[in-house]
Amino acid sequence: MDIQFLILIVFAYFLGAVPFGFLIGKALGKDLRLLGSGNIGATNATRALGKKWGYLCLLLDVLKGLIPMMLVPMMDLVDAKTASPASLALWLLVGCAAVLGHVFPVYLKFKGGKGVATSLGIVLGLWPYFTFCGIGAFVIWLVTLLIWRTVSLSSILAAISFPITLTALTIILESWEIEQLWPLIAVASGMAMLIVVRHKTNINRLLDGSETKIGKKD
Repeated sequence: MDIQFLILIVFAYFLGAVPFGFLIGKALGKDLRLLGSGNIGATNATRALGKKWGYLCLLLDVLKGLIPMMLVPMMDLVDAKTASPASLALWLLVGCAAVLGHVFPVYLKFKGGKGVATSLGIVLGLWPYFTFCGIGAFVIWLVTLLIWRTVSLSSILAAISFPITLTALTIILESWEIEQLWPLIAVASGMAMLIVVRHKTNINRLLDGSETKIGKKD
């Protein structure tokens, strides 16, 4: 493995592990782990701290995934159009390190968020393959949120749709070769599975009808 990739992977993990929601809450005299769902992500931050702080948390969590991903092409380590499967896999590994940092932060004894916002940062940073699929996933997230007003359900459905859309586009578009892009499909599937697993408690609440909806208090 290229030493620059290794450095970026380590950097991405420790950046991803920075618990911005927790830090914002602490700055306001509150511990998100003891409020609402107990999650340190943007959704719980919005409910417990207010919209402006929740939006700030969302932005910072997205940047945790976006910044490491953008550094890869900026350092001329990868050209998306001509990259080999191995190079694409390493690029994705940088982003996955950021998500793992968010989900399992060393600073909080490896108890972090669900990884949705940080995964969005990876999606935005891997142009054009993940970006196009991310737009589709966002549309699904928004439409389902407007219909059912449940953030967790929308996040799960958007996550599941992402690898499906990527696979479909790879089959349909002649310029997207499965031989090159299979690492992206594999990692996208893994990211979706991780997000779904991290929503286990939300899924249980969805099944028993107790999951909180937008506009209602916990």
